[in-house]
Amino acid sequence: MQDFAFNTRRKFVKVAGAGMLALPLAGVLQSQAVLAASPGSNAFVAQSALNSVSAANTPDPQMQAVLDELSAFNAPPLETTIPDIARQLPSATNAAMAVLSKQNKPTVEPVARVEHRIFQGPASPLVVRIYTPAGSGPFPVIVYFHGGGWIIANLDTYDPSCRGLTNAAKAIVVSVAYRQAPEYKFPAAPDDSFAAYKWVLANAASFNGDPNRVAVAGESAGGNLAAVTSIMARDGGVKLPVFQLLVYPVTDFSKEYASYQEFANAKPLNTGGLKWFGIYYLRSDADKTNPHASVLLTPNLKGLPPTWLVTAEIDPLRDQGEDFKTLLIGAGNKVGGARYTGVTHEFFGMGAAVDTAKKALAEAAFQLKVAFGTA
Repeated sequence: MQDFAFNTRRKFVKVAGAGMLALPLAGVLQSQAVLAASPGSNAFVAQSALNSVSAANTPDPQMQAVLDELSAFNAPPLETTIPDIARQLPSATNAAMAVLSKQNKPTVEPVARVEHRIFQGPASPLVVRIYTPAGSGPFPVIVYFHGGGWIIANLDTYDPSCRGLTNAAKAIVVSVAYRQAPEYKFPAAPDDSFAAYKWVLANAASFNGDPNRVAVAGESAGGNLAAVTSIMARDGGVKLPVFQLLVYPVTDFSKEYASYQEFANAKPLNTGGLKWFGIYYLRSDADKTNPHASVLLTPNLKGLPPTWLVTAEIDPLRDQGEDFKTLLIGAGNKVGGARYTGVTHEFFGMGAAVDTAKKALAEAAFQLKVAFGTA
């Protein structure tokens, strides 16, 4: 067996007995995969050396343009408000759309079809939005969980990410409107997310999806929910997702990380905002160590799906996400990922305005296609 194989666009790294992750060489990333565990282990990680024209921890010009638009809204800091008010404040998505409007660029990426379904969740009916790519199918399916700290944001806020993944991964994306706190505190969101995943497994064929090729994905709080859903599936004897895409996930409420101090005043997410989310999401301090809230504290992380974990350089969540990646590797899982320089939390869905986001989504989509067998 050869250790490495190449094509004209990507460097493929194969570890004996481990399967394969494919890593784009173009753009801001120069990726190399290294063995991350003892010989014979099936764990490996993509370690990225990132080239950036910007100074360390400084937004690149395109990211800064989005942040400037966000500042121009003159909104009060999230952590000074209550949830009902916070839900009315402009988002990073609004700022990215403002940049695109000024550039006379489209603000919505077209997909072949969008529909909505309602199913019975654990406590109430839940809505999912289903994005379908062009083609005949049956398509692989990505069950997607949006961010917003379990408090704010909705299907519309993360619509750009879903549309981008639909087209780039050539997959159906099912975006889940789970219950949010403080009206429905933890564990309502993970319970709803797991229920949505099981609903997709049972109903994928009804919307031209393939129930044997179902992945989970999410950003921020949604990355947490995707990871918890995989663990709940494993522990509940439910068919595992074939892949999980975790984009700057929340993984640990139990302690602070160095990136909390380093990016205490970052935008669009700062350390004060992180703490604000925890106050309204969790029922009590005891929930901070519950593995379905702090997924990093899960006692057993073995036997989970292949994972691609994305972090942003300028993000208070950066370090806990990367620590979770290390633990997944140590537990023997197939794990890859990258830290992207010059960008902040929420960058992933901004591909129309920020080139680094476009590259990050393309790389993630390629990993999904590898898992789906369509690369």
